[in-house]
Amino acid sequence: MEVDQKPIVVLKFGGTSLSDADTIRNSAKYAIREHETYRQVIVVVSAMAGETNRLLSMGRQFGHVLDTSRQREFDALVSTGEQVSAALMAMAIQEKGVAARSLTAHQIKIHTDNRFQSARIISIDSSELLRVLQQNMIAVVTGFQGIDSDGNIVTLGRGGSDTTAVALAVALNADSCKIYTDVKGVYTTDPTILPKSRLLKTLFFEEMIELASSGAKVLQIRSVELAMKNNMEIHVRSSISETPGTRVISERKGLETLTVTAIAHDDNQAKIAIVGLENYPDILSRVLEPLANANIVLDLITQNVGVDGKMTVSFTINECDLEASQKCLDSAISEGLSGDIFVERKLVKISAVGIGMRTHSGIAHKVFKLLNDQGIPILMGLSTEIKVSCIIPAEFRNQAIAVLHEGLELYKLGQ
Repeated sequence: MEVDQKPIVVLKFGGTSLSDADTIRNSAKYAIREHETYRQVIVVVSAMAGETNRLLSMGRQFGHVLDTSRQREFDALVSTGEQVSAALMAMAIQEKGVAARSLTAHQIKIHTDNRFQSARIISIDSSELLRVLQQNMIAVVTGFQGIDSDGNIVTLGRGGSDTTAVALAVALNADSCKIYTDVKGVYTTDPTILPKSRLLKTLFFEEMIELASSGAKVLQIRSVELAMKNNMEIHVRSSISETPGTRVISERKGLETLTVTAIAHDDNQAKIAIVGLENYPDILSRVLEPLANANIVLDLITQNVGVDGKMTVSFTINECDLEASQKCLDSAISEGLSGDIFVERKLVKISAVGIGMRTHSGIAHKVFKLLNDQGIPILMGLSTEIKVSCIIPAEFRNQAIAVLHEGLELYKLGQ
């Protein structure tokens, strides 16, 4: 099918931009305005604010997600939130006299693998979308979901609507991909914690990936990875103000000389240490294997050998995976893996991110010293090419963010 020569724009609206009839109508105005300029507009919607959590809570009344059959039904359940949003958004657009049509992942054939709760997009058949666009309609698409090879509805994980939007933009060679949210863009740190944080006009893809992986909730990490792979610029905008927002791009002209761009935090972290392990060459893989089989995501990992020759393996996870992790390790120990398990809860990961670290040394030392000088305990640390991360007790989170933001001079960035 031939594509209309006029450019395509993909807009994504999150749950807070769809919380009630008024916010849906407000979001619809952005879509209509783009339609008047571009003509070809695709709107990707999340569930209304709080709806996914409500649906999950309802599902958990009948047991937690454990086996594949339950995971299938949970995905079928929570995916209904986006379908409601899509229909309401289409109605709001039609109310203003503009043609619109809501479409599900099944209707536009967003094909994924079969991993419930964390599926990955394999391909998109754009023919139905193009047909709708060529009829001068705004296409309103359900985010967060796809269809596997067996025809099951599968979801893409938290924030998956971002990935849907970028994937559609790539598949249709869109002119731009705009992510509308309730914040003005990406800040040097969380403005709800530190009001003096600064709005960043631009970010590199790599910086945004590190920020997303470190707890920044503006964009889902997989959406940024997909955008970087296909050089699809993402524009993070506010749905409640006309602020220009933040562009996430492959290159940035006039790069600031400061080495650190932003501070991110990831709450609800937990640390597990397995102490007294036999020092076998493959001990680390033996410890991690049952966790990998259970699809538990680990973050910081360390191993060391004590004076007694025994090994300790430590790692951090999201606290919501703590129960499942302990069950996996208990089972492994009962089957012959020696060692004692120790758990620390209520931890936070604080990360300093910046592409400028590549050409500047001593950033990790500066980060650790700034925290140590304030008496903030560092339980684990990690330094990569463009990120320094620390695990600290949760009660020091706000203090650590303020100390690093000031000490690394992030107040000089942005607007």
